[in-house]
Amino acid sequence: MAATDEVTTTEREAPSPEGAREDAGPAKGRSTVRSLLRLWPYVRPIRGRLVSAALVAIVASCMRLVIPITLKWIVDGPVADRDPGGTWLGGALLLAIGVAEAVLFGIRRWLVARPLASVEAAMRADLYQHLQRLPVSFHDRWASGQLLSRATTDLQLVRLFLAFPLTFLVVNGATILIGFGILLAQDWHLGLVLMVPAVPMVILCSYFEKRYSLAARRAQDQIGDLTTLVEESVLGIRIVKGFGQHRGQARAFRSLRLRLRETELRKGSLLASLWALIMMLPELALGAALVLGTVQVADGDISAGTLVAFLSTALALRWPVESIGFLIAVSNDTATATDRYFEVMDAPEAEAAPAGTPSASAAADPAHAPAPADHPGRADAAHDGLRFVDVSFQYPDAPPDSPPLLRGVDLHVRSGETMALVGTTGSGKTTLTALVPRLLEHTEGRITVDGVDITALSRSELRALVAVAFEEPTLFSATAGENVLMGAADARPRELERALEVTQAGFVHALPKGVDTQVGEQGLSLSGGQRQRLALARAVVGNPRFLILDDPLSALDVHTEALVEAALRQVLAKATALVVAHRPSTVLLADRVALLSDGRVSAVGTHHELLRTNAEYAALMSGEGSDQP
Repeated sequence: MAATDEVTTTEREAPSPEGAREDAGPAKGRSTVRSLLRLWPYVRPIRGRLVSAALVAIVASCMRLVIPITLKWIVDGPVADRDPGGTWLGGALLLAIGVAEAVLFGIRRWLVARPLASVEAAMRADLYQHLQRLPVSFHDRWASGQLLSRATTDLQLVRLFLAFPLTFLVVNGATILIGFGILLAQDWHLGLVLMVPAVPMVILCSYFEKRYSLAARRAQDQIGDLTTLVEESVLGIRIVKGFGQHRGQARAFRSLRLRLRETELRKGSLLASLWALIMMLPELALGAALVLGTVQVADGDISAGTLVAFLSTALALRWPVESIGFLIAVSNDTATATDRYFEVMDAPEAEAAPAGTPSASAAADPAHAPAPADHPGRADAAHDGLRFVDVSFQYPDAPPDSPPLLRGVDLHVRSGETMALVGTTGSGKTTLTALVPRLLEHTEGRITVDGVDITALSRSELRALVAVAFEEPTLFSATAGENVLMGAADARPRELERALEVTQAGFVHALPKGVDTQVGEQGLSLSGGQRQRLALARAVVGNPRFLILDDPLSALDVHTEALVEAALRQVLAKATALVVAHRPSTVLLADRVALLSDGRVSAVGTHHELLRTNAEYAALMSGEGSDQP
């Protein structure tokens, strides 16, 4: 079958992380067993139930092997002796064995159902918590659909594997060994005939396993790409409809859908080929054993009951043998899902702190860790403000020879001061502000808040000091009040009202349920300006000591902007603030202005000083520069 990457239909590739592209396959040296063993920490708490379930299933499966022995007794005893009473007894015994087998399999399912649901829930909870702790740079690289598919489809595969295939890999393996022991005990000549296909089947399974692993990985990555496309199309439905791009999105969906279909067909073709061979080889061996056994019965070497028992045992082993292909396929699907899950779980939660920062020495010697900002030994701590000292930044996945986005940034925002940060598009303003709450990690230099290096504080401590409002406001599927209170969960009602008043967000009281009104996914039931005001209220509700605002008024009309600015001055007067600004009206909120140019702070001064002395700044403020509001 043609490889799936030969599909040339025009398409939009969904972004994926390194190692998670659709043509990705198992890493070199990857072992299915090693991949599945990584599930052990989650399985360990329920290992007793899994072992009990496997033992019960083995007993149930072996009871099926008792049926041929019972048939041998019936054929060579009551049937040969024409004893109706013995025949009825044999029939009752077979019925009892069947009922016992069914009951045991029911017990096996009861033993594993609830614990395995708990395993899936625990893995999903760990994944979600880990995603919350991963740095922003990780989420910048990974498509959300890839993460969603790992949290849903992949974990479902893991649960199903633990519930059925894992047990039956053990059960069927034990059944095959016990069954062939019985066959050899009944007649070793016929037993050897049935064992002939074992070697070619092992070779076939090895050949199949490598190719199926590639197809399984490709399919699961393509599911992630398809999930990403669907998610983006739904979230961006206004853009799709507004620009008439529904046909383009449909073409992109069709292309990804066809690629996934081709990959699934490839998997199906591999599985069908293996299954056909696995079924054919034992059937040929069984046919040969039947001919040889019939000859032996005719020659008087074995009894008819022995041949019946032998063939019945061989037929009882058909499912365990034929299921090998299915179990290998499911095991490979699960190993791939496990690899994809741990690709995310193995991602470090914190980017490495720059060499030589206090956090590195503090980790080595906690006694020398810097004191927190409010430590009684720091008399000047409350008067230092926010400092950038020779700060540089390079994205982790940037080419090694590319210049840093920020280099040698030196800036001091005095305690209680508001500093406006201006510069052309792409100069690094947003990146610089993201370094303060450690959404990104600076690669060189130091950043301090009230004299304490930010890397010496835990992220929770730092983010309790620093509040952020982004240019692109993000709201959640919650009430308006809950969205605001994400900035300070312990804020009192009057503080919520104050934040709404400062940001001119009183419109929420006119909503159907006031602050308890659900704003919908991404807050799309509100206008852009309303979303931005709620996001700004979220930043100021907790009265933070440090406030980072990334062009927070860009979506407001002139009248509302003036009202927000007037009220915002009260908040800024009590905080140390760094404000990314594009318009003179926002710059005028600041005490001083820093001009960021080519990754460096090229000038610092008041608005009027820079207008007189710096041509680049004057051009930006007059709209002649390259920046856009």
